[in-house]
Amino acid sequence: MSIEPPPAPAPVNELVERCLAGDQGAWEEIVRLHRRKVFNIAYKFVGRHDEAEDLTQDIFLRIFKALHTFDRRANFQTWLISISRNLCIDHYRSLRKERETMARDVDANDLSPASPDRSPERRIEEQDVKTLVRSALAELPAALREAVVLRDLQEFSYLEIAEKLRLPEGTVKSRINRGRLELARQITRLQELPPVAKPVVPGGLE
Repeated sequence: MSIEPPPAPAPVNELVERCLAGDQGAWEEIVRLHRRKVFNIAYKFVGRHDEAEDLTQDIFLRIFKALHTFDRRANFQTWLISISRNLCIDHYRSLRKERETMARDVDANDLSPASPDRSPERRIEEQDVKTLVRSALAELPAALREAVVLRDLQEFSYLEIAEKLRLPEGTVKSRINRGRLELARQITRLQELPPVAKPVVPGGLE
């Protein structure tokens, strides 16, 4: 009794057409065929497995949204790699900019109590920074806010946070990284708002 070979995978252009027609299975097949390539590209940029996983998900989301722009005469993998690399470069630049923002605006010294020998102007400036940070924290999803507060304000170790939240340490680190980036984005956004438009800080964050 002969064993029939598995069916050959559908041509990529056919998968694209089916995906654009709403075939979820076709999209899953595209992801299955190209996920390793996209992940390897992402990993080369971030150097961490968990961050590469998150970035891979973001890349495929962007590819899905841009799928209708793919020229069927072109090579799909070349197109996919080009998008992946461009998005990784954008991510790297954004990450670098946000880290610079965090270093400038959320320095640990700015969150510490004002010493008696500081000028009134300096104390007012520090209070404004604290208010800004609290407002930005209030905009974070609860899970990310909790992880950032435990690590950066209460100075728990990654292991202690993992035990406290009953989560794998890798998940904790991923949340903290995402939380810091989102906090930096919110700080930048709040700084660009007119003063009257800045949100009121909830009392629980005082």
